[in-house]
Amino acid sequence: MNIVDLDEHHLSLYLVCLEDWSDEIKEAGHRKELWYHQMKDKGLRVKLALDDQGAVGGMIQYVPIEYSAAEGTGLYFINCIWVHGHKQGRGNFQHRGMGKALLEAAQVDAQELGAKGIAAWGLLIPAFMRASWFKKHGYRVADRQGIQSLLWKSFSVDANPPKWIRQKEKPQLEPNTVTVTAFCNGWCPAQNLVVERAKRAASDPQFANKVTFREINTSDREEFLRWGISDGLFINRKQVRTGPPPRYEKIWDLIRKQAKKIGTPSTAYGK
Repeated sequence: MNIVDLDEHHLSLYLVCLEDWSDEIKEAGHRKELWYHQMKDKGLRVKLALDDQGAVGGMIQYVPIEYSAAEGTGLYFINCIWVHGHKQGRGNFQHRGMGKALLEAAQVDAQELGAKGIAAWGLLIPAFMRASWFKKHGYRVADRQGIQSLLWKSFSVDANPPKWIRQKEKPQLEPNTVTVTAFCNGWCPAQNLVVERAKRAASDPQFANKVTFREINTSDREEFLRWGISDGLFINRKQVRTGPPPRYEKIWDLIRKQAKKIGTPSTAYGK
């Protein structure tokens, strides 16, 4: 196994989170590419794990915490760590130690860059980015919000734990329409996919004049701090669960149910 820094040769693979075989990921558009070019000069770090044959099986990306959904001082923040586990495409690389190797490499790198510690988000349910996995590797819980823990590991005795930046506002409603509001940071293709599906569903001609779609770019730090929401989807003021990304048909139907209150479109899915 070999841990390497991202280079131009592997850039396109990184931008689709190693899922170059997936049509669903392609549906997410170019938001991650735009985010990458915005962040690469602001401290974004990306490392890849290669097996003995040189195939890329895992990745980790982390940024100065000032560009994350948490607040802290002198820390880096892990946006995600991902070892490809699908049978499709490149195959299953999990349970080979790639995740541990990537995490350790990121920690060493952050220390060498002068960081006092490193933070990560982890889910309290058995899914991607499990909080329990980070705890196994010496991370402590610093904060919690819903099913997400904010975990961290300190490198210095004067390091202070991070905190989640919490939601400050809910989306405003447009009168006499269904208001669909998509918050998008750009770093995660899965969340970018949600925005694309919501945008497409909201623009269905069957909802003509009944739906207002609004996209809020939270890679703009001022916008993120105004709302306290990095990625999210709201139909009117009700938040839609976006992990895993809901199917297009589900989003369409949620909009339809609200639109019925101001008129009834056809019940056939628009494409």
